[in-house]
Amino acid sequence: MTKYESLVRILDQIRKEAPTSYKRYYPLDDEKDKLDQARARAYIHLFIKVKFGILDFTERENLITDETDDGGIDGYYIDTDNKVIYFIQSKFRISEKYFEEKEITLSEILAMDVDRIVNGEIIYENGNPYNHKIKQLIKKIQDIPDPGRYKHMVIILANLKKLTTSQLRQLSGGFPCYVYDNEKAYSELVFPLISGTYYNAKELKITINLSDKGSTAEISYSVNTSLKDCLITVLFVPTEEIAKTLFKYKNSILKYNPRSYLDLVTGSVNSAIASSITDKQTNEFALFNNGITMLSDGTDFNKQIARKDTAQLIVTNPQIINGGQTAFTLSVLYEKLLNQEISNDIFKGKEVLLKVITFSEVDENDEHLKLQLIEEISKATNQQTPVTDADRRSNDKIQIDIQKKIFVEFGLFYQRKNGEFGDGVKNKYIDRSQIIDRSLFLRLCLACDMQPSQARSKSEESIFKKGAFENILNNSSRYKEYVFAYYCFVALNVIHKDFTDYKNNPDGVLNYGYALRNGRFAVVSASMKYIDVDKIDSADFERLSFELINQLLKKWLSFEKWIINLPLNKKYFREEIDEESKEITRYLNFDGYYKGTTINIDIKTFNFNSDKSFDLISLMRLLNPVRTRI
Repeated sequence: MTKYESLVRILDQIRKEAPTSYKRYYPLDDEKDKLDQARARAYIHLFIKVKFGILDFTERENLITDETDDGGIDGYYIDTDNKVIYFIQSKFRISEKYFEEKEITLSEILAMDVDRIVNGEIIYENGNPYNHKIKQLIKKIQDIPDPGRYKHMVIILANLKKLTTSQLRQLSGGFPCYVYDNEKAYSELVFPLISGTYYNAKELKITINLSDKGSTAEISYSVNTSLKDCLITVLFVPTEEIAKTLFKYKNSILKYNPRSYLDLVTGSVNSAIASSITDKQTNEFALFNNGITMLSDGTDFNKQIARKDTAQLIVTNPQIINGGQTAFTLSVLYEKLLNQEISNDIFKGKEVLLKVITFSEVDENDEHLKLQLIEEISKATNQQTPVTDADRRSNDKIQIDIQKKIFVEFGLFYQRKNGEFGDGVKNKYIDRSQIIDRSLFLRLCLACDMQPSQARSKSEESIFKKGAFENILNNSSRYKEYVFAYYCFVALNVIHKDFTDYKNNPDGVLNYGYALRNGRFAVVSASMKYIDVDKIDSADFERLSFELINQLLKKWLSFEKWIINLPLNKKYFREEIDEESKEITRYLNFDGYYKGTTINIDIKTFNFNSDKSFDLISLMRLLNPVRTRI
């Protein structure tokens, strides 16, 4: 599935968020033009959802003005926190080629009447009136208490590469413009939505009930650390407040957490957390749960908010580093509450311990010390589920770089954190088949380095140990090579499934020896001997890998016949003669061989392409008979 196909799938899911009374979002199967229009409108929804965190469909729909006489404005958003009014012009293209190549015309930009609208004009220059939604926008601007303090920003959701910033400003009537072309749409809208990192919390406000806490609702303590002083604030907060926070901010509030939130499955820690909320009427949750640790750049606890027995905790740039599972589980329950699947009083009277660690201002030169301290805090405070080395490596720069490169070029999702794309799968934005498991990925890196034995035999714990990890994954520029290896592995899995119904040959041993049962990483290593990824268009990777694997498998019985007779492999393959009957018994330990000490050199040595039947040029010609990119 390409990035554009993922985008269209997202737009179709957004359409399904619309109440059934919104007929324009539910065209009939044969109404292609109406479907294209619905997707174009959903594209504006996508931008507003991701950039401004508006989760409710109806609330977003009220901000979309794309109708006849809309003054060239398709949507808007009034940001009261940052005092910015955004005006949106969107051009969604109905094919991948047009979406990635076709540009918005200058006349479409010139059609935006932003200057007239912010000046309170309710008609075009020719005297025709704007539509009712534009008039509503004008009324909202007029009702702002301090409109003079607001800035105006034009957002263009379309390709536009020919104009400079100053030229754009002139075209828009003097307003600053920000362009979301296809690349930004993929990287700043599609990927964040799928990974649940699309809306950052700048300031988190939590309401605290003081009726049963008296004057000791919170405890604050200053701690002297290697990174100057930190303030620790500890208090019990309503579980519903935490639930709302994770429901809105999702993975964006788990930036420093070694894991993203995990799936809620029966028998898991999350399931136990959920039952202590749903199965209890009283507040045992506060006893059973270890609580949540949150980082902050500023913390303020105020009891004087003109509401009896109520206080407010304000946290600046919050990040949860421990208790992510607890917070996520609460958010799942909150979503069920909104969908009326569970009782609306399940959170009543139930609280969770919250520890907020507030860092004093940190110099840029000390940022690495801050990150080191955060990692140590995370390691020390995590008790409910152990943090593995794979978790600790999840925020390493090289993994972040590789994840970005793989998505940008191939539209695949390298999962460096467990549960990272759970939101995308749950909402059917993507399939699990589009996700590359991090453990498999590192094994494929080993296979690319001609180490199929280690790829098969090493445990996840050992390959993610700091020293081993840095040796395996040390060059993000090799990401294309690793993706090709991944496609080869997928091809092997697909071929293997074809044999599952054959009771006498379930692993295709009669056809391909033990390649599919024990030797998949060895086959991947062999394939990398004959491929130069820089000479292949990335769009051909998947098809070419299948063709190459099919050709290699045809030679695998010859390879296994050859290795059986090598002297160095006698410990895996030997013959024993019964002295009395003179019968010969052959012992073939392919399982041991494919994770043993000789497979690496054997793969390097054996010439699978002795007859030149599947060199790169020949394979490319199979894909592109008329031309090749070689």
